[in-house]
Amino acid sequence: MSCRQLSHFLSENLGELKTKGLYNVIDPLQSANGPTILIKGRELINLSSNNYLGLATDSRLKQSAVEAIQKYGVGAGAVRTINGTFELHLELEEKLAKFKRTEAAVAYQSGFNCNMAAISAVMDKNDAILSDELNHASIIDGCRLSKAKIIAYKHSDMDDLRMKAEQARNGAYNKIMVITDGVFSMDGDIARLPEIVEIAEEFDLITYVDDAHGSGVLGEGAGTVKHFGLSGKVDFQIGTLSKAIGVVGGYVAGKQELIDWLKARSRPFLFSTSLSPADVAASIKAIDLLSNSTEQIRQLWENADYLKAGLKKLGFDIGNSQTPITPCILGDEIITQEFSRQLNAEGVYAKAIVFPTVPRGTGRVRNMPSASHTYQMLDTAIAVYAKVGRNLGVIH
Repeated sequence: MSCRQLSHFLSENLGELKTKGLYNVIDPLQSANGPTILIKGRELINLSSNNYLGLATDSRLKQSAVEAIQKYGVGAGAVRTINGTFELHLELEEKLAKFKRTEAAVAYQSGFNCNMAAISAVMDKNDAILSDELNHASIIDGCRLSKAKIIAYKHSDMDDLRMKAEQARNGAYNKIMVITDGVFSMDGDIARLPEIVEIAEEFDLITYVDDAHGSGVLGEGAGTVKHFGLSGKVDFQIGTLSKAIGVVGGYVAGKQELIDWLKARSRPFLFSTSLSPADVAASIKAIDLLSNSTEQIRQLWENADYLKAGLKKLGFDIGNSQTPITPCILGDEIITQEFSRQLNAEGVYAKAIVFPTVPRGTGRVRNMPSASHTYQMLDTAIAVYAKVGRNLGVIH
């Protein structure tokens, strides 16, 4: 017999989420997560995937994964510090460090794990963290886990960051860190890294950039830090293997001493089974491909610019995106959910993003064009947007 208190809590709160348009319905795929997907027997143009470069379905990555399974098996079998470190893990970390222009790198099971691991391994209750108010949830949770004083600064507001950095420096903190996303996942804008680094140098702040949506997209693939010519000036570069790289996992890149410390003290590295051989091998192949050619990155940007121009011409509010992430900001959560449902009915899969992922009243349908989309697919999507937008009175 289940607890009545729990049943009451769940029933009441789930009902409230559904009434307010905040309940997310999960749609299982019947196909690979490519430019089109199959859901309930219907093929839809896919504008919700983080598979920026189409590498998740690349035959070369699949072949590398198959070969790794044949040689090493499907699982690593242990944590990294016992006997879950294969030669493949070291090869991946060496290539990641070279790719990110750092001395060393360490791979984790996810990008979320990276932020849980790295922040808490270095910061503690005697420290302070200056965090952009729109930072990803994994950064927020990593900061909380560290028990450091969290000081939020206004989004990309350098005057506010400078003021709070000065106040923190005058406090009794041992260490102070400034943390930002490189690319903000809901709006697609880029952090003002040159100014952040300048402020960090002035106030002796540790610099930490989560480049989950910048790696493989900006800086010829190397990310936001390289995009701004700041290699060597950022202490922590966090990346994911789950988005543009097309596989799963994450990594921290930085000085050799930092990576040595994370391998000795970060809890996900010490207490969670390591990345599978197939994932590591496929990630290595992806890094090799990006190191030798930027063709897929160029195609990604061409497709993104094409989609943005089409949506903007129709009159949609696409915010201040500077990257392929293309939000259509609708505001009201219920309208946003209905907009997404009607897109789906017309053959376009683009999910509604509402609170708590974004602030209340800023609901949006977020579009993620990839290098694998054709102009014909994008033209079809734009036409569907026009039909649904007019049907709901969002555009005229």
